[in-house]
Amino acid sequence: MTRRKPTDMSFVDWNERQIREAQDRGAFDDLPGAGKPIPDLDRPWSAERWAADLARREGVDLSLTLPPSLRLRRERERLLAGVADLDREEQVRAAVEVFNDAVREAVRRPVTGPPLTVGLMAVEDVVQRWREDRQARAAEAPAVPEPDPAPPERARRRWFGRGR
Repeated sequence: MTRRKPTDMSFVDWNERQIREAQDRGAFDDLPGAGKPIPDLDRPWSAERWAADLARREGVDLSLTLPPSLRLRRERERLLAGVADLDREEQVRAAVEVFNDAVREAVRRPVTGPPLTVGLMAVEDVVQRWREDRQARAAEAPAVPEPDPAPPERARRRWFGRGR
């Protein structure tokens, strides 16, 4: 528990005295970040930058703050880049349909920000591209050696034939 400030001492002097005593005890030794400069100290402070830094540190997806046209462009790029990682054709079709639904919804709403230039994606074209990527990956994959066949199982004799 902290001690009480003496009545004849100012708050500044009291705080400085406590800090000096803690330094003498070594309470500030080996702190993480000791001796390193404070990041972005030379940049002027702004509420927007602070909010963006906080969201980045917390792992918040900032693409939700983009206007619909820019957000949909980014989603389209991510979809086309990540479609090869999907396992089944149904998943590809579903992902493209979700994207197309988002485009249709953006068209129905009033335009905010840059004009909407992203169109619907052709499901069959994306599926065809997915199939070609799968075939290319299968051709590049090294052949897996087949395991040795199991030795043939010995014929079992029936219990009633043992006595003969």
